[in-house]
Amino acid sequence: MSIIQLAWRNIVKNPLNLLLSIILFGLGVGLISFLLLFNAQLKEKFDKNLAEIDLVVGAKGSPLQMILCNMYHIDNPTGNIPIKNAAPLLRDLHPLIKKAIPLSLGDNYKSYRIVGTNYDLAELYGGKLKEGALWVKDFEVTIGKTVADEAGLKIGDEFVSSHGFVDDEDLAHDHMGFKVVGIFDGTGSVLDQLILTNTATIWNVHEHPEEESADSTSHEGHDHTAHEGHDHSDHLHDNSNADLLNHPENEITSVLIQYKSRTNFQALNFGRNINENTEMQAASPAIEINRLYNMIGVGTEALRSLALLIAIVSALSIFISLFKSMRERKYELALMRVMGASRTKVFSLIILEGLILALIGFIIGTVLCHVGMEVIAKYLKADFRYSFTGWKFLTEEWLVLGISLILGFVAAIIPAMQAARSDINKTLSEK
Repeated sequence: MSIIQLAWRNIVKNPLNLLLSIILFGLGVGLISFLLLFNAQLKEKFDKNLAEIDLVVGAKGSPLQMILCNMYHIDNPTGNIPIKNAAPLLRDLHPLIKKAIPLSLGDNYKSYRIVGTNYDLAELYGGKLKEGALWVKDFEVTIGKTVADEAGLKIGDEFVSSHGFVDDEDLAHDHMGFKVVGIFDGTGSVLDQLILTNTATIWNVHEHPEEESADSTSHEGHDHTAHEGHDHSDHLHDNSNADLLNHPENEITSVLIQYKSRTNFQALNFGRNINENTEMQAASPAIEINRLYNMIGVGTEALRSLALLIAIVSALSIFISLFKSMRERKYELALMRVMGASRTKVFSLIILEGLILALIGFIIGTVLCHVGMEVIAKYLKADFRYSFTGWKFLTEEWLVLGISLILGFVAAIIPAMQAARSDINKTLSEK
């Protein structure tokens, strides 16, 4: 019988001790792995959706709320801003601004947000058309891959929106119909869950009375044909904000800004100047998301400490189990020595039992982590429209395995040393 078979036989002889040890160990490992998996995916989503945006300008309110709403689309707007106030940001040839992308929010379809903007937003997230084209006329929309898959929309389909960000048939704009003209390929970013159109469409939805339904659903609004002759399937084209500047009294929700240079001294103070000298608010996505990480980090650290405590307690449980088992098996171990087993073999046997218990606990914890993440992912997707998965494996899990085996080794070291040093003659004479 090999030493591994012998170690396994000794472990399963005490099923209650085995069960208690591996459940405790599995809970500790599972919680630590879950936190690693959740934080990694959350950070991936946040970082990817930063999309090199340097500043978000909108109505005064909570800076974090403004960032979450306009970049991650998981909160409500702080309000709207008149175009006349944002006009200096939207004009071409601004000395500091490389891109200024207007956003107009307010409606949804099946909880997927409809965003009035320009083609730059799609380009910002690396959007490529899977089929169809970019919107050109009012009430034409190009939708993200997730919207197409989950809402079942295809090229040529028409739908009506609901006011706000919650799907509610009582708030539907029945007099205004949208038409799908294009579908983006998947990007893994927030673009996948957005419905994009021009800004004029958002204005028309909220300004046109219901009696004009016959005209509204014909999709013959403002004809933005600046790119009508281009093939949109290969790449996205830039388009200016000149049309917005012709409507200074109208409102938009925010402006996403990319600087020409982040090292420019004026750019570093640009947001502060907006906050101090205008009726608008400017917020840095990087700063606000780091602040969010810090807030989340307090709870994460508390859970990680709890998980570590559970793992240590489980290691103590393994130690007690092995120590008790060694006491009960001292005659068996003495006989092994009489039959030719060396001290090293006896020592290795106990150590191996500790490592096996730790390995089983790690496997159970890892399974609990990934299954639990997959279950929770469904609720996260329903609430926030962000896709999480339990079937993603991190390289950090190898580190968790290493730590688990170290804990198993440490828990077994004292019983193993005592078993190896035991006096054979004394033990057998006591029998």
